[in-house]
Amino acid sequence: MTKMKIEAGEWVAVCDGTKALILQNVGDEKFPNLRTKEVFTQKDPPTHKQGTASPGRVQQSVGTGSVRASVDQTDWHAQAERAFLVELAARLDRAVGSGQIKSLIIVAPPRALGVIRQAYSHGLRAALRAEIDKDLVKMPLHEIEKHLVG
Repeated sequence: MTKMKIEAGEWVAVCDGTKALILQNVGDEKFPNLRTKEVFTQKDPPTHKQGTASPGRVQQSVGTGSVRASVDQTDWHAQAERAFLVELAARLDRAVGSGQIKSLIIVAPPRALGVIRQAYSHGLRAALRAEIDKDLVKMPLHEIEKHLVG
């Protein structure tokens, strides 16, 4: 269990590739009280509505023969998750730029952290106080709080 101090007014973004909670500590450092500020969910339709064509095929000449192979199917859900996390980073960056956030903690599973890190702006990176690699987004608020501050 992670033990940390969450400063008064600090934002905590808890996310995965499909949902994000932006929380704010309305308490103080000693007695934190996380409140939901915003909730984002990804609009991810089923695969059959995203990509209708079957995977393509390629034919390459190799020496005197030729090789036929199929092209991998596009992973529409992974693309949607990446786009969702990039948009979340942009939202957090706008909040930093407008002065809403002075300090931020991001909580996400390792794969989501890897994606969102690539979208950090210089300003967002400067406001970032901690990254926690845990998947807590589906937990109730009091459980998230307990996992963060113990």
